[in-house]
Amino acid sequence: MSFSNKILLDSIYLLPIVGVDVEGIGEIMSILKMLRERRGIEYYYTSFNILEIIGKLGKTRYDEERIYVGLSSIKEEFNLIHPTIKSYIKALKLKGMGFKDLIDLLLYTTSLANNIPFLTRDMHLIEFLKERGETIDNIIYEKELVKKYLK
Repeated sequence: MSFSNKILLDSIYLLPIVGVDVEGIGEIMSILKMLRERRGIEYYYTSFNILEIIGKLGKTRYDEERIYVGLSSIKEEFNLIHPTIKSYIKALKLKGMGFKDLIDLLLYTTSLANNIPFLTRDMHLIEFLKERGETIDNIIYEKELVKKYLK
């Protein structure tokens, strides 16, 4: 597994920044921090990540100040990336093939269009894409990254 010095993050890796506990996230968060410090990896997000985060927060009890600080940190520390029109269309086509999570599809297609690897722990997404003959060369599967750096 090789990747550039840029990674588009799935929303799950941004949730702890706004105060949402995510089970089993500690190892990967440590690795992401190490990669940033030692290898200069730049992390990217989209407006869809923020939409998904807000959607999850709306279903829980939340600390408004923590959200403000967290979202401010994301904006300052990470790079905002945008999908192309082709990204939107490809995501819609894939959704029509049966994948329910449009946000994940938009992150995947934005990653493809911008040639930036996409970090996810969503094996369901990866299997769906494989079954439909879509490339997964742009996907970094969390468990593989953890194995690589926790040897």
